[in-house]
Amino acid sequence: MKTGIFLSYRGLGANLLHLAYCHQIAKKFGPVSLITLCPNLDKALKDDPAFSEIIYLDKFHKKFFDLFKMSNFLKKFDFENIFIFYPSLRHYLSSKLAGIKNIYHYPLFKKKNLHLVKAAKKFTEISLDIENCPTETKFVINDLKAKQFKKSGLKKIILGISSSGPTTKWGYHNYLSLIKKLNDLGEFYFYLLCGPDDQNEANQIIDQINKKNCESLASKDIAEIIYYIHSSDIFIGNDSFGHHVSSQMNKPSFIILLDSPKAYSDYSINQKRIIPPNIKIGNISHGSNLDPNSITVEMVLDKIKKFI
Repeated sequence: MKTGIFLSYRGLGANLLHLAYCHQIAKKFGPVSLITLCPNLDKALKDDPAFSEIIYLDKFHKKFFDLFKMSNFLKKFDFENIFIFYPSLRHYLSSKLAGIKNIYHYPLFKKKNLHLVKAAKKFTEISLDIENCPTETKFVINDLKAKQFKKSGLKKIILGISSSGPTTKWGYHNYLSLIKKLNDLGEFYFYLLCGPDDQNEANQIIDQINKKNCESLASKDIAEIIYYIHSSDIFIGNDSFGHHVSSQMNKPSFIILLDSPKAYSDYSINQKRIIPPNIKIGNISHGSNLDPNSITVEMVLDKIKKFI
């Protein structure tokens, strides 16, 4: 009996937000096939035995009449069960045409105001007939490989300076100031979590620090970055995939929220939000365009001080 899960999200973070629910499904049905629109999810979850395969889908999901091509695509996997984490009529009909016996899906035509965590939790509880489905889980890694990334001595801090877009960034000058102030307080080692597009900002930070205790991860593969996060003690940064990993590794994860809905940081006891003063968390969403400098370095230091 083969079981599939469809996650209709491109962002790595949005996919990892659903990890707990995937684990619950795998707990009942055994290792599952995970279909995703995210091109690097397979690298992040390569050591997780809950997944028999992770399939990147880069077509058949944009136009309604692609459902026929999608159904032929699904037929190849011979699924008996499929869980669709999205209210998509197209994905439902594709699964039906593919002859999948048991199709579990979000209520159709209810995309408006969809809370990612609440919707996924309720869907999993109803589909599996369970109560109190956890919203977070343990991020699985290879223990032997993890030992290779352990650096003795200094407390290690992941700084998530990248994000999915410019409106969610706190700004490299703020991270530079934060590092300088932390260096005045103690001995730390900093990993700058960023992609190739932010390498210049990472270089500017490194060049302006007098101590050689800062390293860019811009050239690292996602599969490697997972282990750098695991070897660190705390995450501080923009809303990016890093805090979804660190929080589910049971590490304090401070998320600077400027342009992301509450749901993205609303499911783990390890997630700790930092938001601009006089702003209600419920009023922050895509398109908020809040001033990054409204969150001062002193505010961030005050939030993290008891964890460092």
